Amino acid sequence: MVRQSDKKCILAVDDAATILLRITDTLDKYYNVVTVNSGARALRYLEKVKPDLILLDIRMTPKSGFETLRDIREMEDRADIPVIMLTAMEDKKYVMEGITLGISDYILKPFAPDDLLFRIRRVLEPEKLDPEQLRRFEGSGE
Repeated sequence: MVRQSDKKCILAVDDAATILLRITDTLDKYYNVVTVNSGARALRYLEKVKPDLILLDIRMTPKSGFETLRDIREMEDRADIPVIMLTAMEDKKYVMEGITLGISDYILKPFAPDDLLFRIRRVLEPEKLDPEQLRRFEGSGE
């Protein structure tokens, strides 16, 4: 499958249509955003296309974001895709589980559009960030 533009591709996985719409509205100007509403659909998409980054919800059924991420990490030529977890769950054990699975970041919902965009750029395009903004963000304890 060939990309439709020169924009980097982000796969957003969430079972809530409102969240997927908000992600698309936030990112569409800057990235090619593909949305799916389940872990199974994400895995089927990944069999054909390798996105530059995955935004992945934790609490989904029947396959959770962590189960989906474990499957992604076992896929040939997909294990290295950066993943940012999106979730309403604040429990530190979930953060730690994500870290052991190699996530690049963890964003709490509801997210601020500027925060989402900044965190994605920090992973995909750190050279485009203002160094002062990066220092402030890293010093904020988030």
